[in-house]
Amino acid sequence: MPHGSLLSAELKLAGRLDARFFALLDALKQTGSINRAARTAGLSYKGAWLLLETAGNLAHAPLVETATGGAGGGGTRLTEAALALLAAWQQLRAEHDEFIRAQEARLASMPALHGLLRRMSMKTSARNQFAGTVAALEVGPVSAEVTIALRGGGEITATMTSAAAKRLKLKKGKEALALVKAPAIVLVTDFAGWQLSARNQLAGTVSRIERGAVSSLVVLTLPGGAAVTATITNESVEALGLAVGTPATAVFKAYSVLVAAQP
Repeated sequence: MPHGSLLSAELKLAGRLDARFFALLDALKQTGSINRAARTAGLSYKGAWLLLETAGNLAHAPLVETATGGAGGGGTRLTEAALALLAAWQQLRAEHDEFIRAQEARLASMPALHGLLRRMSMKTSARNQFAGTVAALEVGPVSAEVTIALRGGGEITATMTSAAAKRLKLKKGKEALALVKAPAIVLVTDFAGWQLSARNQLAGTVSRIERGAVSSLVVLTLPGGAAVTATITNESVEALGLAVGTPATAVFKAYSVLVAAQP
């Protein structure tokens, strides 16, 4: 599917013949060489033959014919059965892609659903992704500060270069995502009268703890229902006395926040 598509669906024939198999057939038709066709389809020579032989057995008819030497030289070519199968795939694939494009256009006519799916479609290693809108923006000669109001309540502040703010075309009211990696978050259970310099302090309740050999993932649920995940050492879990139901505050610096926005 095209880059940025919100819909995807894998087309298969007979439950197993997928795009890579037909890429192999098409490359074999074009090159007449199983070696070159396998490389084009991202398969090993052995893997390509295994696919062809398995499919041929299921079809009760060979899909390829091989020739060695002779006036025309050696090579491998598709049989009539394979050519018919490839033609059927290409026709079905074209109709399948047209169907997906039509459904993409239908989604675009539903702004609320379309916006939700656009926010959910980003793939990133950051565990914490918060959707909201730009509530405040201060752009200086060198750096900029943006505050994102979260949908469930609360705010997250990020700092970036002025050039980045301009490139993202940030402005008040614009939808944006705040991304924070779990190791960048410090958990506090008792401030003991001290104040921290970190701009972002989100109070919540521990809802889950996943212990590993050395570190743990601790999830806080915020009053609005959003979840914040922090990675801390097992010793810190013990020292803080963390357990499900324990009140805690997720603290992180503004420069630890990445901001994403649609152009």
